[in-house]
Amino acid sequence: MYDRSAELYDTIYSFKNYEKETAKLHELIQQHKRSPGNELLDVACGTGGHIVYLKRNYSVEGLDVSPLMLRLARKKHPDVAFYRRDMTNFRLRKEFDVVTCLFSAIGHVKTRRRLDLAVRAMARHLKLGGVLVVEPWPTPKQYQIGRLGANFVDEPNLKVARFGISRARGKLSVQDLHHLVATPDRIQHFVERLEMGLFTHEEYLEAFRLAKLETVYDSEGLMGRGLYVGTAS
Repeated sequence: MYDRSAELYDTIYSFKNYEKETAKLHELIQQHKRSPGNELLDVACGTGGHIVYLKRNYSVEGLDVSPLMLRLARKKHPDVAFYRRDMTNFRLRKEFDVVTCLFSAIGHVKTRRRLDLAVRAMARHLKLGGVLVVEPWPTPKQYQIGRLGANFVDEPNLKVARFGISRARGKLSVQDLHHLVATPDRIQHFVERLEMGLFTHEEYLEAFRLAKLETVYDSEGLMGRGLYVGTAS
């Protein structure tokens, strides 16, 4: 996923208010974190949109499986250490006061087993009293099959139209995202398939329980998708 659209990612999601989201995230972290430090690992960091504002309060590092996303993140944040790792099995030689996994990136794990593995991997990188914050993908009840989605970019030298219809296959959400991209040189069309795991609220809570985290749930979260906050004790 994002192999062809990585360069367009920040433009397509320019509507996203990273500054406002990060301000709320910081408030939640301060409510639940009991460790004294400020070291933060952003898992599935993508191009580093949240990191821009996380750096105001934290010493930040990033992790992602996509080399294309990491290349863009490193270009934006040359002062930040980034790791190319799979969120389900990564092992770094340090612990953090905060680990985040935002913008529903947890859905990329696709299966319940990999959800448990990912939460466990993130939790084992927490200091005592540190917090794990995960923004979920919609649950099976929340997911709207047949919903038509559209994003548009209208810049002087770049026009983008992206369309997708929400489908489901078993416990996966499936969207074939059609991109029509126009530049002064050419117009191109390509399709990327986005498959995400549809996990229930109870399955998220169980993953946090298995990772031995004291967990609370914020139903609104950063952008209406909810937020799970687990503290290592």
